Amino acid sequence: MMAAPWLNLAQIFSVNARKYPDKVALKDARRTFTYPETEERVNRLANGLLDLGLNKGDRVAVLLENNIEIIEFYLAAARVGIVAVTINFRLTAAEASYIIDNSQAVGFITEPDFVATMDEALSIAGVAAPCPRIITGEEAEARTEEGGVDSGSPGWLAYERVLAEASPEMPDPYNVKPEDTWFILYTSGTTGKPKGVVRSHESYVAFYLVNAIDFKFDCNDVCLNVMPLFHVNSTFFTLNVLYAGGAVYVHPAQHFRPENILDIIEREKITFISLVPTHYHLILSVPDEVRKAHDLSSIKKLLCSSAPAHREVKLGIMDFFPGVELYEGYGSTEAGIVTTLLPHEQLSHLGSIGRESFATDSIKILDENKEPVKQGEVGELYSRGPMLFDEFLGLPEKTAESHAGEWFSAGDMAYMDEEGYYHLVDRKDNMIITGGENLFPTEVEAVVVGHPAVQDVCVVGLPHQKWGEEVTAVVVLKPGAEASAADIIEYCRPKMAGYKRPKKLAIIDDSEMPRTATGKNLHRLVREQAPGWLER
Repeated sequence: MMAAPWLNLAQIFSVNARKYPDKVALKDARRTFTYPETEERVNRLANGLLDLGLNKGDRVAVLLENNIEIIEFYLAAARVGIVAVTINFRLTAAEASYIIDNSQAVGFITEPDFVATMDEALSIAGVAAPCPRIITGEEAEARTEEGGVDSGSPGWLAYERVLAEASPEMPDPYNVKPEDTWFILYTSGTTGKPKGVVRSHESYVAFYLVNAIDFKFDCNDVCLNVMPLFHVNSTFFTLNVLYAGGAVYVHPAQHFRPENILDIIEREKITFISLVPTHYHLILSVPDEVRKAHDLSSIKKLLCSSAPAHREVKLGIMDFFPGVELYEGYGSTEAGIVTTLLPHEQLSHLGSIGRESFATDSIKILDENKEPVKQGEVGELYSRGPMLFDEFLGLPEKTAESHAGEWFSAGDMAYMDEEGYYHLVDRKDNMIITGGENLFPTEVEAVVVGHPAVQDVCVVGLPHQKWGEEVTAVVVLKPGAEASAADIIEYCRPKMAGYKRPKKLAIIDDSEMPRTATGKNLHRLVREQAPGWLER
C-alpha cells in the first residue's frame, strides 16, 4: 500500500473547515468569512472556473490588490489544478502584457481599478475574445445586469455572480498531485526581463511544514497580511497561517499607514505580521504617545525579510514591541526561505542572516569556478532543500546557469563566520570595481545609514574614466531631518577606506527611490537615474 501524498493548501483547508466550524479564516475591513463559509465560496469559484471551460493545467493571470478574492482564487486553483500566474498591480499594461504572453495565460481575473490596464495588456498580448475574464469588487457587482453575470465592463464577468451560479459541491480534490504546478511567480526583473518562477504544490507544502517548526505557526495565529499577495512572501507566510488553521486579516498593500496598522493589531488581536524594513521605518516614526495609546500585546512574532534590515531598525523593532519574537529570513522566489535568524539570536548575531532553515541542506559558498571557499571568505551562496522551484518558465539555460548540480543560487554573495552563521554581502550583479578594487554596496550603505539624518541609501558605481567606476550614494533623509551631501560624505570619511567612500551623493525624496514590491532598492534603476539626480 502506498503512503498518501502530502495535502496541498486547498485539500488541508477542507480538513480545517471540518475541524474549525466556527473559526474565522478570512477577514478584511468589511467582511468576515469562517472556514466553512470560505470553503463553500472556494468550491463555487473552482466549479465556476471549470464551467467557463478552464481545465487542470490551464494558466490564469490575476491582477488584483490585496483582497479576500485573490486568496479564494489561489485556493480554488489548488483545488482543481489550475496554475495561478501573478501580476504586480504596479506594472504598466505593456509590462503586464509580457507576463500574459510569456505565461500563455488563458484566463484572467482583475478588479475595476485595473480593468483598463488589463484590457490594454490583453490587446498588446494579442489575446482574442472570448476568453474567461472575471472582475471582482462592489463596483462590478453594482453594474451586474439582473439575471446574468455581465459586470458592466465589456467581456468581464462579475466574480460574485460566477460564484452564485456555480455548484457548492467540492470538485475531486485528489485530482491534483503534489508535483503539479500551482504558481508561476514573476521575478522583479532587477537585471532585465522578469523570469517566470515555476513552483509546485509540494514546494509550498514543504515551506508550510518547515515554518510551522521554525516560526511555530498554529491554529491560534492571526496574521495581518500587508505584503502584496502577488509576491512570494505572502504566498508563503500568509497562506502558511491558513495551512495551520489560523486566521488572516487582509489589508491593502498600497495603503500602509502606521497608525492604522496599530489600530488593526489592537482591534483584531494580531499575532503575526511579515513586513519589510520600509514598513518598519514607518512604524518606528510613530510618535511615542501614539504607540503608548495602543495595546500591542497580542503580537507574538514579527518577520523582517525581503531586504536587509540595519542594526538600528532591528533594535527599534524590539524596543517598539517589547517581548516580541523577531525573526529575520533570507531567501528568494526560487529557493524559498534559506536561512533564518531566530529571536534568541537577534542580539548575539546582529548583522547575520542566521543559519540554515529547518530541512534545508547545508549551504555551500562557492567561488566563480563553483569550488568551495574557505570559512570567512566571500563567495556565491548556494542552497538545496524541499522548497526549491522547478524551473524558470521556458528558460532551460537560465535554470541551468543558476544551479551547481542540485544547488541553486539567486546570485547573492555571502560568507560563513566561525560559528556557522551566514552574512549577506550583496548581489553579485551589484559589485562595484573602482581603481581595481572590488567593493559591495552594502558595506558602504551600512556606514551611510548610520548618519542620524539618513533613513535609506542605495550605493552604486557610475562610470569614471580614471577609476572605472565611482562610488555614488543616493540618500533619502528622515522626515524633518536636514543634512547636505557634503555633510554625509564627511561623516563617512573616518569610517571607511578612501576607495570605498562615496565620491558623489544625491539626496532624493523617498517616493523617488526605485524599489521592488517588497521594498528592495533597485540598484539597476538607481544607477540609470543617479546622473540626473546629481545634476539637480
